[in-house]
Amino acid sequence: MRALNSSHRAAASGTTRHVVVFLHGYGADGSDLLGLADPLAPHMPDTAFYAPDAPEQCISNPMGYQWFPIPWLDGSSEEDAETAMNASVADLNAFLDGVLEDEGITPAQMILFGFSQGTMMSLHVAPRRAEAVAGVVGFSGRLLRPERLTDEMVVTPPMLLIHGDADEVVPPQSLPEAGNALTEAGFEVYAHVMEGTGHGIAPDGLSVAVAFMRDKLGIA
Repeated sequence: MRALNSSHRAAASGTTRHVVVFLHGYGADGSDLLGLADPLAPHMPDTAFYAPDAPEQCISNPMGYQWFPIPWLDGSSEEDAETAMNASVADLNAFLDGVLEDEGITPAQMILFGFSQGTMMSLHVAPRRAEAVAGVVGFSGRLLRPERLTDEMVVTPPMLLIHGDADEVVPPQSLPEAGNALTEAGFEVYAHVMEGTGHGIAPDGLSVAVAFMRDKLGIA
């Protein structure tokens, strides 16, 4: 098991009642998303924010990290990608368990917030945990191994999928594909399309994410 290095932002109020865990994309790092805590904190003052670095140095961008290699980008094999992803899933689950213990909260007080490859990890990990998190926010990602979902899922946390309709990295069609598979498996799925947005997070998408997180965490 590999310990994940993590950036952290304490709850603005000084009291932690909820946690948001940011999971970054391929070639980035935790600090890439931790800046979102600034616009989110006023709407979620009792929320602490964590942003771990993925466990592997990125093959294509040695300055960043990856949850697993991407064969069509970095020349790795499908077997390498599968093995690395399984290892990262174990690492991430251990990290989440540690955050829950350190903050003294339950899974129902935690949100997973992913971007791109971080969304892929979030959508894969959350259904397979022993207890459901409050929800998953997934920007610009896709659902990996959809054919295994029904057999492997344990819990059905609510999911919010957000994607730019001009995404040049992960096809926008990935949103309805993931949404349909999750809905068919019994998940409560919400979706938002950011018009004119590429592979990124636009203000309208972030506003939808805030409303979803406040609702699922029971923030009045």
